[in-house]
Amino acid sequence: MTALVAARPGVANPWVAFLARRLGRLLLSLAVLVTLAFGMIHLIPGDPVRAALGVTAPLELVDARREALGLNDPLATQFVDYVRALFSGDLGISMSSGVPVSETIGQRLPATASLAIAAFVVVMLVAVPLGLGMAVLTRGGRRRGTELGFTSTSAVVAAIPEFLLAVGLVFVFGVTLGWFPVAGRGGASSYVLPVLALSLGPALLLARMVRVEALAVLDEDFVRTARAKRLPQLRVYLRHVFPNALTSTLTIGGLLLSGMIVGTVLVENVFAWPGMGMTIVSSILAKDYPVVQGIVLVYGAAVLLVNLVVDVLLAVADPRSTIREG
Repeated sequence: MTALVAARPGVANPWVAFLARRLGRLLLSLAVLVTLAFGMIHLIPGDPVRAALGVTAPLELVDARREALGLNDPLATQFVDYVRALFSGDLGISMSSGVPVSETIGQRLPATASLAIAAFVVVMLVAVPLGLGMAVLTRGGRRRGTELGFTSTSAVVAAIPEFLLAVGLVFVFGVTLGWFPVAGRGGASSYVLPVLALSLGPALLLARMVRVEALAVLDEDFVRTARAKRLPQLRVYLRHVFPNALTSTLTIGGLLLSGMIVGTVLVENVFAWPGMGMTIVSSILAKDYPVVQGIVLVYGAAVLLVNLVVDVLLAVADPRSTIREG
């Protein structure tokens, strides 16, 4: 890593070049995202203002709302105004309520963010120890029954969509047993079922990945050397096995976090969670396209930022290969 940071004379610092490339990709992706979000209203057949206000709305009200939203301006002018407004934090005005979209998102974002972050923490706390533990238990073909049970169970659970898993959790633990609330965001108990619905499948999927990577590392020569020195087993696993399995864990973990951010849309609607997922569904039904635009931008930007952070963490964990390839 020192050799990478200490650049040769006349050669750009590889870290600076790496970050510049990643930021360039991020900006390009954001530009595409903004363009697609802008085109959302214009690609939808019919008049979005009329659709939002209803067929019985007076023509004068429809025309006034179109004028207020700038929809009578040329398309290029609308796009420039839209981008300029984004730089000032203005995501538009709701067609239904007249409330600024940024205000609506600001009220809903904390609920969605807290749910996604809690689910990701659970995934990492469950997947990494479980994957390492299963690798140790099943190393060298031992405990075939345990290996088969783990791989079969994890494959089945990971294949269940979050929506169906959420419904099942509500029925069993909310309705039948009455252990946890099934709707709304209240105390810590209200997080249990939605977090489980979001994290259970990804945790088992990531645990399988960690197990595979850990099994490969356990057969490396440096692990055999560490064992020959009679180092404590826990120290061998934590200092030698886990760091070398970290690259794949970070990669898959980042992808899973991106998926969980999007997965909150369905899970929130099952649990009546007052976040952006519920808001975007209700806005789609009400044809409130500025709100949909704003939430799509936030979701997309969150996924892109997660990918950027994962790329940087991968570069820190494995600088030689990551920076050279990046």
